[in-house]
Amino acid sequence: SSNDRDRERGDKDRDRDRDRDRERDKDRDRERDRSPIRSSSMAAASSTSSSAAEQAQRMPPPPPPPPPLPPQQLQQHQQQQPPVAPAPSLQINPFTTLPYTPRYYEIYRKRIGLPVWEYREQFFQLLSKNQTMVLVGETGSGKTTQIPQWCLEWVRDKWATTKKGVACTQPRRVAAMSVAQRVSEEMDVQLGNEVGYSIRFEDCTSPKTMLKYLTDGMLLREGMSDPLMEAYGVIILDEAHERTLATDILMGLLKEVLKQRPDLKIVVMSATLDAGKFQDYFDSAPLLSVPGRTHPVEIFYTPEPERDYMEAAIRTVIQIHMCEEGEGDILLFLTGQEEIEEACKRVQREVETLGQDVGQLKCIPLYSTLPPNLQQRIFEPPPPRRPNGAIGRKVVVSTNIAETSLTIDGVVFVIDPGFAKQKVYNPRVRVESLLRRSSAAGRAGRTRPGKCFRLYTEKAYKNEMQENTYPEILRSNLGTVVLQL
Repeated sequence: SSNDRDRERGDKDRDRDRDRDRERDKDRDRERDRSPIRSSSMAAASSTSSSAAEQAQRMPPPPPPPPPLPPQQLQQHQQQQPPVAPAPSLQINPFTTLPYTPRYYEIYRKRIGLPVWEYREQFFQLLSKNQTMVLVGETGSGKTTQIPQWCLEWVRDKWATTKKGVACTQPRRVAAMSVAQRVSEEMDVQLGNEVGYSIRFEDCTSPKTMLKYLTDGMLLREGMSDPLMEAYGVIILDEAHERTLATDILMGLLKEVLKQRPDLKIVVMSATLDAGKFQDYFDSAPLLSVPGRTHPVEIFYTPEPERDYMEAAIRTVIQIHMCEEGEGDILLFLTGQEEIEEACKRVQREVETLGQDVGQLKCIPLYSTLPPNLQQRIFEPPPPRRPNGAIGRKVVVSTNIAETSLTIDGVVFVIDPGFAKQKVYNPRVRVESLLRRSSAAGRAGRTRPGKCFRLYTEKAYKNEMQENTYPEILRSNLGTVVLQL
């Protein structure tokens, strides 16, 4: 019938339309696979696309931000955190008005590990309440680099309008230069700007300099033109235990200056525990004692006295270099320039004869008359290992300049022949002559466990050694100083 035919025709049309739609869907899928970027962008652009709507429905909403901690919990949370570099709000360097560099944060993490850092608040309290104070800290405690920076903080806070600086005296030129270089890195400033040094024949400062490292003789000269030391808010006398002529004279002058300048602060720093005499001199000044880094040091003595200590010292250097399995540099104490240069030549000759089986040994001399750029070589890294694994080392051959003023990282082995030179004035002959004296210098273990080889017997150490040098003011010609005064 006609109705059946119409029904069949309608079914066929529907089937045809369904097949056409199915083919169209397949074509669309193939097109989407071929260009996924274009199809996704089209889908995103089309506000009426059903697939984009479905996708948006399937995506979970972003998580809500965490609620802020209550003040009490926030404080506890901050206390639990380990000490880190300054917070982001302090990232601008107040000296340069530029952001701190990554190197600053790297050094800061090392600074807060120094023994002196635990006494920071105590130091500020003593500095605020007293006009003078004495600080005792062993070598390696960080006093020479950190205390002047803290004094600068205090001065900047107290004298915000008037520009006052901080002076830190050193008995030796190499110490003034190397410490100023280190502190400029710690403060993230350029050496010669905010931090500088002043030594004889070289002035690395500018009108912007606020922290100055200088030899005690240079501060004495400054006192001739500025008797009341008006340029400074704090003056630090470092290595006061060495009792150099200039340091002793400075103490006398500064004691008089304090009476006329109640706003001036004096900090006397010593590496030995006999600081009582400094306290008494400055009218019972308070004492702050800071422990040093304590690393175990093995001490070896010779069973018999050495006839030729120079020969024994060179032999010991070669034996350490060949036989010691661990890495570590060597520090050899000798008495003067001639001995040091001779020892360096002989050590280099000995090592060359040993051939390639032994690691490289770099010999670096250190004495006070050496040019400053050559003195800085002591901070160079040791030579690398050879392909066969032989350890490379550096050996620093030094006068007693390296006893207290400098900490040379990497030194593990110290060789101490027990002699040093000391100037003595003979008033009858009216000349200063050199006297060789015995000294006990064990300087290993400042930065890690070490060994000290003493080229004398234990009996000689206990019975014959002078513990400290005779103060220079008691054995020098005072004519020059009297003329200065």
